[in-house]
Amino acid sequence: MKARKVLHKKTKFEDGAIREMVIWQLSETTKNRPHGIKYRLYYGKEGQRLVGYDNETGKGDHRHFLGKEFPYKFENVEKLLADFKDDIQSVRQRNG
Repeated sequence: MKARKVLHKKTKFEDGAIREMVIWQLSETTKNRPHGIKYRLYYGKEGQRLVGYDNETGKGDHRHFLGKEFPYKFENVEKLLADFKDDIQSVRQRNG
């Protein structure tokens, strides 16, 4: 199965936090990726993941938030990115 990378963006914040977003368009759908999108979204600081969204094989769509894992209902890429950025904003507000 071929995949085409449609987004890869890495941002370093002044406080040392890193946000990295990688999204691929798959050539076909799979059981774990029925929408045909593979993604890995990461936000963390000092080697600790604070927020993450991904759909690794065997787990399907899910999100990580402050050390806990939750199922995630993928609707579309725009909503995925908006939800991810909202979670980052929530963490940054908590941490001042």
